[in-house]
Amino acid sequence: MTLMFHESPELTVATDFLLSPEAEPIRRMAESLYPTYLLAQRKRGRHVQPQPIPVLDEDFMTSAQGRWARILAEVTYSESTLRREGIDHTVVFFGSARIRAPGAPEGSGTSAGDGPAATPAMARFYDSCRELAKKLTAWSLEMGGGHGVQPFIVVTGGGPGIMEAGNRGAREAGGKTIGLNITLPHEQQPNAYITPEFNFHFHFFFTRKFHFSYRAKALVAFPGGFGTFDELFEILTLVQTRKITKPFLLVLFGKEFWNRVVNFDYLVETGMVSKEDLRHFRVIDDVEEAFQIITQHLKRFLKPGS
Repeated sequence: MTLMFHESPELTVATDFLLSPEAEPIRRMAESLYPTYLLAQRKRGRHVQPQPIPVLDEDFMTSAQGRWARILAEVTYSESTLRREGIDHTVVFFGSARIRAPGAPEGSGTSAGDGPAATPAMARFYDSCRELAKKLTAWSLEMGGGHGVQPFIVVTGGGPGIMEAGNRGAREAGGKTIGLNITLPHEQQPNAYITPEFNFHFHFFFTRKFHFSYRAKALVAFPGGFGTFDELFEILTLVQTRKITKPFLLVLFGKEFWNRVVNFDYLVETGMVSKEDLRHFRVIDDVEEAFQIITQHLKRFLKPGS
């Protein structure tokens, strides 16, 4: 499990990793930046006792001078963990933190300070997300041929709501599942269904987004707000501009929601996007249909004989 570095929410990588052989590039970068930090402190009239290992100097690592080392640490830690575990393919689930599980008590299913919960009518998407993640994970384990081999792993943003539903469904199917948490002013807490060794934390949104897209072969976007739209449209832009060149499937789950909140046809009518751009995604309202479309797409990534 990722351990917070001291008490700072800006330092999200475990200390033991920063001292490991895999983190040597981070330590070298920190060492190259450290003199600039010390000079800046002296110019401010501050007496700083230099530390022998800069990455363990919390004040430096949270400073402007240490930011590049911190960014590299966030990218490298998750990457080295996933690579070591042999994870090559993921299915990403996006959606609102405000959608509660059906029947959940008041105050559950949302992050503290994250505003009111979604309307009760939206609760059905929690169940749909949970069911789809469970079916996909069970299928992935079957394709892996047993012994816990799982070619495709469900990834979420690690928090409550739809994120919890995705991790929960995957966990209920007996599979591993990843949570990419983000530190926020209201302190989003990881949900209880993330596989502990895949419970990652990020301070920077862009390092988190990199890990959402890097191994992703498919993405399912459930109803959500600004965060979901930000993540969804960034992926759409990467596909449209061919920055994502691998075969990629994007599913928008919930026809009424997506057709009402985004008038894609009007974007075409006004020339803001082309009609061909609408082929980059499918709008679906049924778990079984989504499951069939996604698994058919994922089969191309299976090794021969799987």
